[in-house]
Amino acid sequence: MEKTENEFADKYEIYLRLEKGLSVNTVEAYFDDLAKLFRFMDREGTEIRRICHADLQQFLAQLKDFGISPRSQARIISGIKSFFRFLMRERYIDTDPTALLEMPRIGMKLPEVLTLGEINRILDSIDLSSQTGQRNRTMLEVLYSCGLRVSELINLACSNIYFDEEFIRITGKGNKQRLVPISQTALREIKNYLVDRSQIPVKKGFEDRLFLNRQGRGLARCTVYLAVKTQAKLAGIRKSVSPHTFRHSFATHLLEGGANLRAIQMMLGHEKITTTELYTHLDRETLRKEIIRHHPRNKNS
Repeated sequence: MEKTENEFADKYEIYLRLEKGLSVNTVEAYFDDLAKLFRFMDREGTEIRRICHADLQQFLAQLKDFGISPRSQARIISGIKSFFRFLMRERYIDTDPTALLEMPRIGMKLPEVLTLGEINRILDSIDLSSQTGQRNRTMLEVLYSCGLRVSELINLACSNIYFDEEFIRITGKGNKQRLVPISQTALREIKNYLVDRSQIPVKKGFEDRLFLNRQGRGLARCTVYLAVKTQAKLAGIRKSVSPHTFRHSFATHLLEGGANLRAIQMMLGHEKITTTELYTHLDRETLRKEIIRHHPRNKNS
């Protein structure tokens, strides 16, 4: 019996959730992009089993005509490639029509990086006498000291903090676990925060969650974003700062301090070393700017 697009999509969703272990938000993003391809196929009267490279080239040309940026095009292509690799794996199709698809050329956009001084200014701007002051200081210190993603930070469990060994256990993308060294400074902030946390009536199911809101439940992602934005503004930081800026800054400072890429890759939980290699470009760009700024030929006579 001929399978429909919906049947393929349902099986692909199960694969992404159960086998790949992707989050609900990530799966939804995959399917938002896949829906664009399905709408194109409906208009063209093309079925999944019969779609070919030329069809996909036409689809990509339409994306460009619609004004979709090269970066977004690349994301859509990546999702489509993943979908057709799944169909090949399950033997729903015999050949992969995406095999020769090329990614659009994307200019590298280097992320903002905070200096250590700016990190300290943000942390020092927190009012420790406020109800959430110590929690927020601890939260941002751990975010920077361990280079965590926001999702990893808000899901950090008390039982996964090893004070004597100075490690924390993190569950990252795809439910993959890794051990991350944690600084003595961050551990000291956690101990200070645990005193405040002990005064919160914890809701059932959140007993092991380190960071809690005032109702005794786990934190929402937006709480971390708001804390970072608020404190950066109070600290007089004019750069565009987000929680991910702390992660970028952590990795860049490690590289500048002499850490090798493999070590940084393991710390950040990057699946591919190519993702970590972004920081070598960032480091070179910083060096280039410094040289230009201090070069004698660029100084006013």
